[in-house]
Amino acid sequence: MTLEIGRRRRGGQLGRIGLWAVKALVALAFLAAAGLKLSGSPKMVAEFGELGLGQAFRHVTGGIEGLGALLLLWPRSAFVGAVILAGICGGALVSQITVLHGDLVHVFVLGALVLLVGWASRPAALGGAHR
Repeated sequence: MTLEIGRRRRGGQLGRIGLWAVKALVALAFLAAAGLKLSGSPKMVAEFGELGLGQAFRHVTGGIEGLGALLLLWPRSAFVGAVILAGICGGALVSQITVLHGDLVHVFVLGALVLLVGWASRPAALGGAHR
């Protein structure tokens, strides 16, 4: 009986460590993307120019990405950060399909990881673990 409890506890700890690793990688990816947008990277300026929404939209998107990434790292706000970043991924998917016609793999991979973090971080009111 004690062996089984020890296994469950170890499995839960590995799951928490794995979730933190995914959160850190996703946050790092979105912080890097936000940095490129906010610093005026020529590639980002060109992409947002193609979208036709103006360069101010690039700044707003970069700010929202940075905010979502930081919220993802704080346990109480990780769900909100995941929702924000899922919206960013949705917008990126639409723009890649309709205007940019670029690489969709990164959108799907980051989107799936964001949804995984959101699901794992959901509050108790939405069926998540009691914290």
